[in-house]
Amino acid sequence: LVPGSTEVNGKIPLDFSGKMKMVPIPEKAYGGFFEGDCYIILYNKKTSNGFITDLHYWIGKDSTQDEQGAAAFYVTQMDDMLGGSPVQHREVEGHESEAFKSYFKSGIIYKKGGVASGFKHVETNMYNIRRLLHVKGKKHVSATEVELSWDSFNEGDVFLLDLGKVLIQWNGPDCNIAEKSRGLALARSIRDDERGGRAQIGIIDNEKDSPDLMQIMKTVLGERRGALRAATPDEKADELQKANVRVYEKDDNLVVQEIATRPLTQDLLQHEDCHILDQGGFKIYVWRGKDSSKEEKRAAFSRAVGFIQAKGYSATTNVEVVNDGAESAMFKQLFKRWTEKEETQGLGKVYTTSKIAKVEQVKFDVSQLHARPELAAEQRMADDASGKVEVWRIEDLHMQPVDPRTYGQFYGGDCYLVLYTYLTSGRTHYIIYMWQGRHASVDEITACAFNAVELDKKYGNEPVQVRVTMGREPQHFLAIFKGSLIIYEGGTSRAQNNEPEPVVRLFQVRGTDEINTKTIEVPARASSLNSNDVFLLTTNQVCYLWCGKGCSGDEREMAKIVANIVSKRDKQTVLEGQEPVEFWAALGGKAPYASDKRFQEPTVRYQPRLFECSNQTGRFIMTEVVGFCQDDLDEDDVMLLDTWEEIFLWIGKTSNTYERNEAISSAKDYLKTHPAGRDLATPIIMVKQGYEPLTFTGWFSAWDPYKWSVSYWEICVSCLTSNYQNNNAPSVVSAVTNGNGAYPREVLINKTVDELPEGVDPAKKEYYLSDADFHDIFGRSKDEFYQMPRWKQQNEKKQHGLF
Repeated sequence: LVPGSTEVNGKIPLDFSGKMKMVPIPEKAYGGFFEGDCYIILYNKKTSNGFITDLHYWIGKDSTQDEQGAAAFYVTQMDDMLGGSPVQHREVEGHESEAFKSYFKSGIIYKKGGVASGFKHVETNMYNIRRLLHVKGKKHVSATEVELSWDSFNEGDVFLLDLGKVLIQWNGPDCNIAEKSRGLALARSIRDDERGGRAQIGIIDNEKDSPDLMQIMKTVLGERRGALRAATPDEKADELQKANVRVYEKDDNLVVQEIATRPLTQDLLQHEDCHILDQGGFKIYVWRGKDSSKEEKRAAFSRAVGFIQAKGYSATTNVEVVNDGAESAMFKQLFKRWTEKEETQGLGKVYTTSKIAKVEQVKFDVSQLHARPELAAEQRMADDASGKVEVWRIEDLHMQPVDPRTYGQFYGGDCYLVLYTYLTSGRTHYIIYMWQGRHASVDEITACAFNAVELDKKYGNEPVQVRVTMGREPQHFLAIFKGSLIIYEGGTSRAQNNEPEPVVRLFQVRGTDEINTKTIEVPARASSLNSNDVFLLTTNQVCYLWCGKGCSGDEREMAKIVANIVSKRDKQTVLEGQEPVEFWAALGGKAPYASDKRFQEPTVRYQPRLFECSNQTGRFIMTEVVGFCQDDLDEDDVMLLDTWEEIFLWIGKTSNTYERNEAISSAKDYLKTHPAGRDLATPIIMVKQGYEPLTFTGWFSAWDPYKWSVSYWEICVSCLTSNYQNNNAPSVVSAVTNGNGAYPREVLINKTVDELPEGVDPAKKEYYLSDADFHDIFGRSKDEFYQMPRWKQQNEKKQHGLF
């Protein structure tokens, strides 16, 4: 165990023998779980701050109480060995946490039996197998071994008939592409890991088109009598955060007493106690204070199980045990604000005018954005802000062009549409910003959204759409106006505006350069001042540049630029403490104002979260995807990515209309129901599949812009053509390929359409090569080739006469 605990991204499942000892599981068997056993999974992930360690103990549905008790005991021992840093989890078969499922990318397989039934670990190239696997799930797949009978089938799921040397994937008529793709990934994993690549895969997507494969299935399962059962919806709970989170503590008699409900604050957690957090019965957290007794710490799991029983919750409820000072990201997000030891503030911090000391402005090199997409995401910059800007004001519910000389000036009584156009790698991209004034009418806000849709259509539904609430402008929005973004509290920029402008106005200027500067109008009174900023006070005689003691030279220079925009009067620089009488008179007299010493903005330790938005179960729900990657973005999905500073809505090309229409309202509902009491003005950004900006892709590791250029069917062909070399099951090959087997290279290379064998797709000549010829020509396997970007595939096909 000790060497394994130092692995990066390591997963070490261990099983219990009849004597309750921990037995290491071979890596090739990871993801396979016998229902009569219990397992421990140790997972390590390297981060910039060291390692994050998770300990899971998994309970098979047929395991004994002794095995379950031993698993909990060993987890506690391992936690002690690792210094109390791991997050501990209790997992029950069929109800595993999303974090647990995320470890096994190819899926989880539940196998019948266990130690008592003569369990043996999987051996590569073992073909004496006859089993039927029921495959469930779109993001994280689980496969349960079920009875070898047509009675086990239904129309909505994927089933895998495993006959050792032959694997037949049967896709229900109501399956979607994502489910079929995940099923195929599982089949390939079994073929490659358990069978050493020597098994063949057949796919039945339509029974009438696969008579040979159906004959094999009928031989094994018998003739099918009667219709298949209807599709059964996946059991999904509504997004967990909607549950009311409650905190409990125990007294000396270990009686549980409720002490708080959400929104929760960190000071509720006392170091000398252990606390239970109940997430509405969906999940139970046990927080162990660092000064609590050893007895309390050791009893964490048993107390949680007792709590579950006392509340009448399901025995399958997930339990997570976290330690004081080593809390998981999922635990922290349940609190309105979470502060680390070295931080002065934590999540949920909102800067309000003149109430909080100034944040240090950090410069960054915009030229690195495309080379480092993660930087683009962190800085919220889609590009270097050098693109084209067009602005319209919503007037009489229509778009009215704004004079380019006033670009960057926004009035709180108006709504605006901003179209930003830029080039990346020779391709044009668009962003539509919908800026909503604080005092705009409901009709104007609605019209703004409607006109944004029309503008989106005009540009081929390609633009990224960003909802911007007054005062919560994202970084890139500031940058495109080159330091001249000025927000007036009220009023309008309409030509027929009859409201007189205030004689005295006060503006707060924040920023050090053209990228990060924003100017906002604040109440014209002394209490609005802040010693760390520059303010512009405009009167009908003069414009004062008031420089607080904590401001920098760069900030003063930016304020001078803005001063020439907001006032044509003479400019007078005033240093804090040297104000003339007229200055205070214009503000209505002296008054106390914020003068705290500036501090560095803390690093926000918020882990981005990805959710699937779906109505497939008959109601609109959101399901979190833990350990997400680009593969989790399926074409028929709407996904929500929460990065704290903004909410992204990713729209798949084939997502249904209802899900797309519900996306914005679901994002707003997500913010309203978040346990941390989120700011409802958080920007919401709508992103279309294939037009993702760097600010989105940077949150995903190894983003492949050509990923969706290869379809599920192309992957099928790639997988199935690997069967050609092995002639042990010609019926499978012929049924899968509709009679089109491998051809000699001579009949494919440099041949015109008329010269090709009948049935060969001229756009996919390479598909029809044998594996040996394919590798000899391209220097890689078909699977490796089809994982390459499309343009690289095309170039190589041209080079070898197969284009």
